[in-house]
Amino acid sequence: MPQRYAYLGPQGTFTEAALRSVPDAYSAEHLPFATVPAALDALRRGEVDAAVVALENSVEGSVPTTLDELATGEPVQIVGEVHLPVSFALLVRPGTSFADIKTVASHPHAQPQCRRWLGEHVPDAEWRAATSNAEAAQHVADGHYDAALAGSFAAARYGLSTLAEDIHDIADAVTRFVTVRRPCPPPHPTGTDRTTVVAFIGEDHPGALLEILNEFAMRGINLTLIQSRPTGAGLGSYLFWMDFEGHVTDARVGEAMMGLRRVCADVRFLGSYPRADRVRPEIRRGTHDTDFTEAAAWLESVRSGQPHP
Repeated sequence: MPQRYAYLGPQGTFTEAALRSVPDAYSAEHLPFATVPAALDALRRGEVDAAVVALENSVEGSVPTTLDELATGEPVQIVGEVHLPVSFALLVRPGTSFADIKTVASHPHAQPQCRRWLGEHVPDAEWRAATSNAEAAQHVADGHYDAALAGSFAAARYGLSTLAEDIHDIADAVTRFVTVRRPCPPPHPTGTDRTTVVAFIGEDHPGALLEILNEFAMRGINLTLIQSRPTGAGLGSYLFWMDFEGHVTDARVGEAMMGLRRVCADVRFLGSYPRADRVRPEIRRGTHDTDFTEAAAWLESVRSGQPHP
């Protein structure tokens, strides 16, 4: 099991809270890093055995920095995921009132989730970006800002008071975190798995995205996330991040991935791993593993001149 885990620090972030819920990380060393790229670079260099990073939020969508870092650079692999309910608190130095707040700091993904609440309760306050919500709390403790949006658990760590709790514009927000390791065999299939790949389109042409989607549609595979991101090679050059139901060892998933490899300039496999929500996919008629095995046997009998009944 991994002995050293990297996460977005400093201490008191939601990423640290997610890491603490990973069973294999219970007795491991937890090492904070200033940014997601820094945490993943430490993994690639072998300074840590695994990293936990935020990938997607139910309100704000995917985390672009994480997508870009996993889609490019030296390959790494997702081996698990955690869903963490997220609710913010307004942390201040002791004695601070709402009227005293002129600046509020947070991670860029936190502010949009609380925009209306901030407008109602601290309408004159200006927002300031921090690399993490815990860093925002640290800045408040150091006197740089008046308030921070962070997890309530960060208050005691930084000697702050909680002026308001359960802050959100949309209730029941959840953030999806993933555990990443250096390339390795994927975890064994559980029947409630998710696979992640990145597809690079070779040339921009009518129907390019449809060609990719058809590989999944014809095999009854449900996409749970699709996100386009620029490759950096110039305008019009895109990659597609895709999460979908199933495990790489499933026949339908394997065939879909081979199909992607044929129509795309490149495909990066980022892992097959158990879903945190344990949702079992609905496998359509004709897409079970036995259906593919029987179809292959039928084709072989045709080729050999002995038609299969």
